[in-house]
This record gives sequence, structure tokens and C-alpha cells, in this order.
Amino acid sequence: MKDRLHMADKKKIKSEASSSNSINNGGAESVVDDVGRRRSSCGYCKSGSNTSITHGLWAHSLTVYDYQALLDRGWRRSGCFLYKPEMEKTCCPSYTIRLKASDFVPSKEQVRVSKRMQRFLDGSLNVKKPDEQNETSRDSNGLSKKDTVSSVQGDVMVDNGAQMNNLEQVTYYLSKQIDSVVLACTDSGEFPSDVQFSKSSVKSVAPAKRKLQAETAEVLLYSSNISFQIAAALRRANKSIHQKDDHCVEPTPKVIAEVLSSHLDNLVSAIGLSVKACNGHINFYSTQVQSQADVIVGKPAVSKDSLTSSGSKGSSSNNSRKLQAKGQSLEIRLKMSSFDPEEYALYRRYQIKVHNDTPNHVTESSYRRFLVDSPLVFVPTSGDGAVPPCGFGSFHQQYLINGRLVAVGVMDILPKCLSSKYLFWDPDLAFLSLGKYSALQEINWVSENQKHCPSLQYYYLGYYIHSCSKMRYKAAYRPSELLCPLRYQWVPFDIARPLLDRKRYVVLSDYATLQNEAASSPHIIEDQTEQEEESFPEESNDIPIDADEEMSELAFEDSDDESGPETTSLSPAEMGKDVGNIVIGLKGMHLKYKDIREAFGAKERNYLETQLHKYVMAVGSDLSERIIYSLG
Repeated sequence: MKDRLHMADKKKIKSEASSSNSINNGGAESVVDDVGRRRSSCGYCKSGSNTSITHGLWAHSLTVYDYQALLDRGWRRSGCFLYKPEMEKTCCPSYTIRLKASDFVPSKEQVRVSKRMQRFLDGSLNVKKPDEQNETSRDSNGLSKKDTVSSVQGDVMVDNGAQMNNLEQVTYYLSKQIDSVVLACTDSGEFPSDVQFSKSSVKSVAPAKRKLQAETAEVLLYSSNISFQIAAALRRANKSIHQKDDHCVEPTPKVIAEVLSSHLDNLVSAIGLSVKACNGHINFYSTQVQSQADVIVGKPAVSKDSLTSSGSKGSSSNNSRKLQAKGQSLEIRLKMSSFDPEEYALYRRYQIKVHNDTPNHVTESSYRRFLVDSPLVFVPTSGDGAVPPCGFGSFHQQYLINGRLVAVGVMDILPKCLSSKYLFWDPDLAFLSLGKYSALQEINWVSENQKHCPSLQYYYLGYYIHSCSKMRYKAAYRPSELLCPLRYQWVPFDIARPLLDRKRYVVLSDYATLQNEAASSPHIIEDQTEQEEESFPEESNDIPIDADEEMSELAFEDSDDESGPETTSLSPAEMGKDVGNIVIGLKGMHLKYKDIREAFGAKERNYLETQLHKYVMAVGSDLSERIIYSLG
């Protein structure tokens, strides 16, 4: 586009500029390059073709107020690159999700995460260092086994045959063993390799329910419903299960539970448990006496206040909080986004160990571009309640245990919200569920700082993709709401969920009409019931915020389809919208388009106005007249 505009009469532009009313350039301003529509491969559904369709902007600078407005129209940033899915066209529609911090109600699992951290700090959580583990061997199925029972990542370990009297240790170990079996089944071809599966979640069975669910004299201690989630994922992908005789079978929860249980038997027998498939559930039994079993599954109660206050005791300033226990100390520091060698070393280790990135892929330049660079213009505190004590802008929140950096949360603090972008953590501390713990701390931060800045009320978790099971953990932070992709109204998640069960793209603000349609459709009720069977896996939200949302301008190179068959012509109503008030940045001048329209030839003018109309549709009329549209 810029090459075409260079053909314009530059002398005429200069003449028009001298006689026009130049826009006031004082103070902060937002300046963007419009990248336009682009196609790329999708990291969520792994379609294998360029089915992900987004609109992109490259931001030279961006005020926090304009970025807040862009977030509320479905935009998101990665470094200095802004992107918004074209919801009707893209393969995996991404809905902006947020939570009002003051309304947050923690789940039982989120309460357990907070209590687990407290026990770790005071020394009552039994763990061993990774270098104290024995060497790993492989069984005939290629599954991991150790001479001493440990978690898959070696974070929680007890001696072989010893009494495991900690609930989190047992459920964490069993969950990881199921995950390893699912991976082995995928590697062997039994499960399709092109389908993403949720992480497993193993729950303890309450004493009152054991007799109702037990089939034998053995004591039922733990159960997992992962088979229902795997079956649903396979059905959505129209996939089957391949047995050893190359026979394909329907992926029902019962069949999947039987497959997984057969592989798990040897892995759990070492800790005195047996495993059986029961109506699609994977059940773990023990022959220990009932009194011992009751000790294992006992859970202390905890209130919302005790959960959200964790980590804020003894704070020395708004930007640093410290939780001191008799064993260890946790300090949480908030700092402006900048390059830190210690943070980069942790990020590199995290990406390689947790996400299996190759070392040459995790470069300092890619780290800076993704998590350090930011177009947001910092706004210092004003002291009048309009800006929090830390100011508005891009920040890194560091978590240090005994002075050692163990996690970093990357976030934007904006006039209405804390927008969480990414989290990376020490792989040796996976058992602490730092992804969940940091989210709880960020929600608590919003609640605390609302006292200083009343407009700061929300916690934005990025994009929610209902068709991608591993992204559904975000809805576990309740009560959340999703942004309607057409009218940009916020709709409670509990209303949106049954609509998204029916189809991927939904105009959520039409929920009243859609619910009436659903009430008259029997199959919708069946789908909703099946969705309840899936539920949200408790451990799935260990995935960092926006783990797979890293967008790069590189994905947009050489993929312009504006003149291709995919380009949808604008309607007369859309073309009728005036673009004259859009501020054009050209050759160092900021001018309204209507004042320099005649400076372009007919061909260049028609081309530019087509692009400007698309830009207005993407960012909205108000923002299009406020943000400077740069042409170089």
C-alpha cells in the first residue's frame, strides 16, 4: 500500500498540509501501522493449513486508554504487535474473557493451591530436590517408572512403599501418571496424534460416597473423569481409537477408561493402589484400613479472605509484598517491563523444559520482542485516585522464594483492568501450581488497588477458546464474562457456555433469542448434559496465561490476501461511513484524511479509502479518529 501511495503528488500533499488544520501533537498519542488481514496456521486446532485469520496492527506507541478500548473490542497485544481474530472467518474464534475481581469466588482447587503454597513455605509440604531422584527406567509400554515413587516431573516424591499421607502428593502423582499414559497411547498410535487432550485431574472420593461407588471390598479413594473429556475431544474431531489389531472403535468414555486403566495398573501398584475402569471413570482403590484412608483424604476448610490475602502480609510497599513463614519467605515484586538477565534465564529454562522448545529457538531477541517490548506509554501515579500507586503501563511481577526468582508474570495495568499476558516459572516447582497461584495473586492485586484507583475493577485473562479444551481453564475463575464479538457487550459465561456448546462462533448478545431456540431443540439438552460430564479439569489451568497466544509479525509476512478471493467486499453501509476524520501520519505530519484526500490520484485514493474502511470496521469509529494511522 505504501508503495502505491509514494506515487502520489508529494508537492500537493505538502501544499495541502500547510493550509490544513494540523492535529495537536502534544502529550501522549497512539500511532499504528495497519497490517490488515492475514492468514496463518493455527496453534490451537492444528489444522495444518492457514485457517487462522486475524487483523493486525503494528503499534509505534499506544496510550493505556486506547489499549483499554482496543481490549474491549477484542484486540490483544504481543510485544508491539496488536491482533484481533476475524471471528466469523477464523477456525478457532477467540472471545475476550474477564472477571470482576470483587466478585471472585475461589473454587475448592484454587483454595487448595493457596494452602499448598502456605504449607510449602512453612515446611509442612514434603518435597525432595530433583537431583535426589533415582534414574528413570522404561517399562514395556514406554512409560516412566522410578525405583522410588515420584511425580512425572520429579517434584513430589516419597519412598517406595511408604505411607503417602498428603492428599496433594497423591492426586498430583496419579494425574501425572494418567497424562504419561495418554501420551504413550498417542505415541503408539492408539489415540490420534492430531487431537489436543486436556490434562487429567484426579480427585479424592468423600467417605460418604465410597460405599455407593465401590464395586468390591476395596476402599475407593480417588477417581478421574478424564475419559469423558478425551471422548468428547475425539468426537469433535471425528476420530476413532485404533486397537492393536488395527481395529477402529468408537471413542466412548467406557472404552477409553478401560484402555487407560490397563496401562496404569503397574504404575500405581507401587504405592498400594489398584485401578479399575467403572462406567467411564478411572477409579483407584486401596486395601488399607478405613481409618488410614480417612486421613489421606481429609481436607481443611479455608475462607475466601484467607485465600486472597495470602502473599500480602507484611508488605513494604505497593510494588513489593512479602509472605514470611517459619520455613521460607515468598516475596512478590512489581517492576516496569524491562530486560532482566535473570528473568530471561528462567524464561529460557521454562520454554525448553515445559514447552519443549529447542534452545536455538528461545533467543534473547525473541524474548525481548514477545515479553519485554511494549508500545504502552507509561502513566505515573497522579495521587488523585485516577491512577494506582504503580502507575499505568506494562509490568513484570516477580515471585522470589528466599531471594531466588521462581516465577514472572507479564501484565499490563490499564485504567479498568489488570490484563494478564504470560507467566513463566521454575520447572522444579511445578507441584506448586504457580500458574494458578499467580492468577490468584493478580486478582487479589486488583481488589487491593481498587481502593487507590476506583476505575480499576477487572482481571482480563486474554482469549477464551471454547473449541480448544486446554484453554477452558480460564473459565474456572468465576464469575467470568465473555465479550460479544459483534456488539461488544459483556455476557456472563454461564449464559454463553451452552451457546458455545452448539457452535464455535456465536453473537453472544443475542443469547435471549438463542436460548429460546435451544429450549425447543432436544439435542441441545443432550449436548449440554454431555458437557457437564466433561467439566473443567482442575489441573488444566497450570497452563500459563496466553501460553499459545504469542503472535509475531513474522507470521504476517508475505501473506497479504487483500486482493485475493478471500477478501470480502464492504457493504454500501460500511463504505458510507466517513473516513475523513481519520488522522493520517505521513512524512512527520499528522493530518485528517479529509484535508489531504485530493492530494492523491484517483487510483491511490480508492485503494487507501478501501483500507481505511476496513480499519474503521476493526477498531471502531471513535478509535479510528483518535489513533494516528501511519503511512510512513
